[in-house]
Amino acid sequence: MRIAVLKESRPGETRVAATPDTVKTLIKSGASIAVETGAGALAHFPDSAYEAAGATVSARDAILSDGEVVLCVRRPDAETLERVPAKAVLAGLLEPHGDKEFAETCAKAGVNALALEFTPRITRAQSIDALSSQSNLAGYRAVIEAAYLYGRAFPMMMTAAGTIAAAKAFVMGAGVAGLQAIATARRLGAIVTATDVRPAAKEQVASLGAKFVAVEDEEFKAAETAGGYAKEMSDEYKARQAELVAAHIAKQDVVVTTALIPGRPAPRLITQAMIEAMKPGSVIIDIAAANGGNTELTKPDEIVEHKGVRIAGFTNLPARLGADASQLLAKNLVNLMPLLRTEEGALGVQWDDDIIKGMALTRDGSVVHPSYES
Repeated sequence: MRIAVLKESRPGETRVAATPDTVKTLIKSGASIAVETGAGALAHFPDSAYEAAGATVSARDAILSDGEVVLCVRRPDAETLERVPAKAVLAGLLEPHGDKEFAETCAKAGVNALALEFTPRITRAQSIDALSSQSNLAGYRAVIEAAYLYGRAFPMMMTAAGTIAAAKAFVMGAGVAGLQAIATARRLGAIVTATDVRPAAKEQVASLGAKFVAVEDEEFKAAETAGGYAKEMSDEYKARQAELVAAHIAKQDVVVTTALIPGRPAPRLITQAMIEAMKPGSVIIDIAAANGGNTELTKPDEIVEHKGVRIAGFTNLPARLGADASQLLAKNLVNLMPLLRTEEGALGVQWDDDIIKGMALTRDGSVVHPSYES
């Protein structure tokens, strides 16, 4: 099986879909690897490291000319997609939600596209779940960014010159990113509270030493999908929760928002009035900025200051940890490979496997993912 690894072209994207270590693993499995020149440079993986691992390093046209599997972090641009050979498998974070046009483009080109975002939430697929691996790092980095922007100490410090009070941090959304944000803020010494609409989150939050804040009524008890995602809540519940949050948020120094519903705009959790009630010097890190943001004032990839409160809308926090994010994503892709090859090591996608069924956007010139059915 011939695998091509693309260099990412998005501004600010530091990740790469294979590392020298995963190249070694793939070569041991019988694959040949071609890496685009400079693909790992921003993650501190030089071309020489890929060559030492056994990969061929060359220009994009050369690596794509006979690639059977094309690995990427983000979806390739239209020009690159045109160069992917027909019948090749394209795998990566393809941003597939609601974008049938992209799927149709892949189908027209004869490319078999597999979106990591659609990895089923089943035990067997956990090692392939790139959303979780990247969200984990996003939650960590969100708190690091918050600590920098806050400009004060997180832990309580008692000195001969006086006592510095611990920072108060509030995490909105206790999924993978939120739980890591809670853990990181706790490790830094903050007093942490958190909220989520999923009942299961309460115990998880408590296990990390944080206090849970939510309106716990009957709707709250049923607010989780079978796949483990948060459901869209009623307007009545949102109003009650907003009232509770407004009172709580006014006392916080740092807020990290992580609320996302797959394929939907990010829910607005923080109004301008709530922001104006916060103390000058407070910080909000909005992880959901790429989907519209959880606050009314979030602007993607900008730090907005409003009446002394800074709202940071980072849209790609994992890319701020390029080496680690690449390592985890590349391992997710390595774990996908057994489902793409035969026992002899040749290309042979296991289309009947539940994981592949869940991830497949296109197959043999047709759009096949059920989310695109009209």
